[in-house]
Formats: sequence, structure tokens, C-alpha cells
Amino acid sequence: MRCVQLCVMIVLLTVCSTAGCRSTPLANQPPGELLAQAPTAPRAQSPKEAITVTILYDNYQYEPGLRTAWGFGCLVEGLEKTILFDTGGDGNLLLANMDKLGLKPQDVDLVVLSHIHGDHTGGLEAFLDRNPRVTVFLPRSFPASFKRTVKQAGAEYVEVGDSTQICEHAFSTGQLGTMIKEQALAVETAKGLVVITGCAHPGVVNMVKKAKQVRPGPIHMVIGGFHMSGVPDKRVQKVIAQLKELGVQRAAPCHCSGDRTRELFAESFGANYVRVGVGKKLEFAPAD
Repeated sequence: MRCVQLCVMIVLLTVCSTAGCRSTPLANQPPGELLAQAPTAPRAQSPKEAITVTILYDNYQYEPGLRTAWGFGCLVEGLEKTILFDTGGDGNLLLANMDKLGLKPQDVDLVVLSHIHGDHTGGLEAFLDRNPRVTVFLPRSFPASFKRTVKQAGAEYVEVGDSTQICEHAFSTGQLGTMIKEQALAVETAKGLVVITGCAHPGVVNMVKKAKQVRPGPIHMVIGGFHMSGVPDKRVQKVIAQLKELGVQRAAPCHCSGDRTRELFAESFGANYVRVGVGKKLEFAPAD
């Protein structure tokens, strides 16, 4: 029996020495270098998601089938956080438009309110009923009763005084103005800032100036209410000239801007005028 076992061991040793055992390192190669023989290909990085701004609430129509009403609200997607900027005046209308557009309130991370007027904040309570797990950025001047309502709904809030970072590549201008305190949202894109205003009570030029002071560079677009309904043509034309001096490349006035103001902006900006209303979706390449 021992003779048989010895013979088997001799045969195995002979096979390993002639053919080479699989666990034996290659000649003159340290064992630790074996894995380097077949390097794995580097993973391809997926391209950054486009930044989108979708108008959810406005008194101007864009997509048929969506409801309009006096007020403003839009959704900013593609950043580190999804932001709802203003909620319009009617929460049921806001949510109905979101549902028709296939947008879920539960996907929103942050809410930014431009100013206290009801046509920009009236939809908040209904929205928080659907998604209370958000942080609401509101001007510090908002009344204590409003802040209590936010807390009672289960949400958190941040009081904005000076310019404030909202999330990566998005910031508030800080509250501006005297009688009516208002903040604008500015988003960094590959072509420059996109400044979103609710009503621009402190003046759209002043709000763009502030955004440019916080983040020097080109202003790619200004979107939202410009608070210029019924304003004389000469004053509108002066505002247009000032915005162009600030380097504003494209303009998309809506809500309280006024029909005549939109006409004058369209004449002056030409192809760089953007007609917006409920359902309009704008896309921007992300900042580096």
C-alpha cells in the first residue's frame, strides 16, 4: 500500500515539474504582480445630467391641457438637489399641473420662496401635505406665523438674509428691497448664471446685479416675473438696455411682466427671447 502511494506522489510531482502547476508564479515574476497581467478597463463616467427648469404655475399658457392662474412657480432639476421655486397661489392647481407633467412632489428636496405674496406662497400648504420632508428657504422678513405653519407641517425652514448657498451650483441673492423683501434664485450652468425671479419687486436689474456680484461672470438667462405690467415703453426699454449692459444673453419674462413688456423684450432680444408659460421646459448644460 505504501509503495502505491509513493508511486502516485512521484507521478504528480513529475506532472507539475513538466507542465507547470497553475498556482506557480511565472518565471522571474514576483507573485504580487500576477494581477497586473490583465488590468481592468476604467469605468466610463456617465455624463452629467442636464439642468432643467419647468414652469409649473403661471398666468401664461405654453402647453395645452395645463391650468393657468395668476402667480408663479417652477421646478429646477439636475442639480445636487431638486428645487421648487415658488408654489403659485393654489396648491391644488400646482399639484394638478405636476401630475399631468409626470412630476412627483415627493422628488422635491428644497423649496425656495421668493417673497410673501400669496400668488407665490399660497400653494405651499397643499404641497407640504404631499411632501413635508423638505427644507424651505424663505426671506428672513417672513412673519413668524408663516414660519410656524411650515414647522407644523413637518418641514424645516432656513431664514435667508444675505446671499445664501441653496445647494451645489445654486444660491439665493439674499433678500433685497425695502417695502417688499424678495430673493431670487441663481443657478450656475455651463454658459453662465440662470437667474429666476418671482416678481422682482426690488427691480429685475437690481436682482441680476446682486447675482452677478455674488458670482461674477456671464448671465445666461433671466426667467420669471419682472413686475413691469403697465410700465411705459421707455422705462421697459431702459431696463432692457441695463440688462444687456450686465451681459444678460437671453430673457424669458412671464407672470407679472405684462404683455407689452414681453413684446418689447421679444423685439429687442430677437432669437434670444424665450416665450415661456405653464409647461415650458428649459434645458441647460451643467456647470463644470
